[in-house]
Amino acid sequence: MRAKTEQREAARRLRAAGRTYDEIQAELGVSKSSISLWVRDLPRPRPSRERTRRAAETRWGPVRRQREEERLRTKAAARAEVGPMSDRELFLVGVALYWAEGAKDKEYARRERVRFINSDPQVIQVYLAWLRLLDIPPERWRLRVAIHETADLQAAERHWADIAGVPVELFQRATLKRHNPKTTRMNRGVGYHGCLSVNVLDSADLYRRIEGWWSGMKVDVAPFTP
Repeated sequence: MRAKTEQREAARRLRAAGRTYDEIQAELGVSKSSISLWVRDLPRPRPSRERTRRAAETRWGPVRRQREEERLRTKAAARAEVGPMSDRELFLVGVALYWAEGAKDKEYARRERVRFINSDPQVIQVYLAWLRLLDIPPERWRLRVAIHETADLQAAERHWADIAGVPVELFQRATLKRHNPKTTRMNRGVGYHGCLSVNVLDSADLYRRIEGWWSGMKVDVAPFTP
């Protein structure tokens, strides 16, 4: 009986403080019918942004956490399915990665040079590992950061130097994007490091080989029949 009385008093204190039935139930572990009986003489809390936020968190917080746990489990299981990559697998991944993200030669403008730019550190690491697999050493790389002029350029260059495993001194002059006050930028803050551009010197022959490799990887796909 004492425990019930203590729960009742606690429920009334929480309700007086503006807590919702869901919040009181989550904190005390009692039914909403009991809560309603105990606090029905108290005024209903006035709607507020903070109360709405707390109510939503009480109701949906456990659901979000469960979904996040499921998401992490799925990713971990998928990562385990890949396992260690062989040199041949890295070779094929690198070819496909370059053909998806790298610069291409055009019939109307011959530019047979190996040039690659990306903002994803893991993509850059895979690409550089692929260049090393092809015996293209860092001495032939020309690295350049492309970033918004309002960002911390020095921090970005240190970030990419760590990713690439090379000294910052090897970086060429950065490409800065001019600020447009009318644009609402989402890519900012301490996590923003711009993009890393990786050019390979004397790479016309390598580019032709990449194009040939990609041609050899094409898969015959039957036309879609609705």
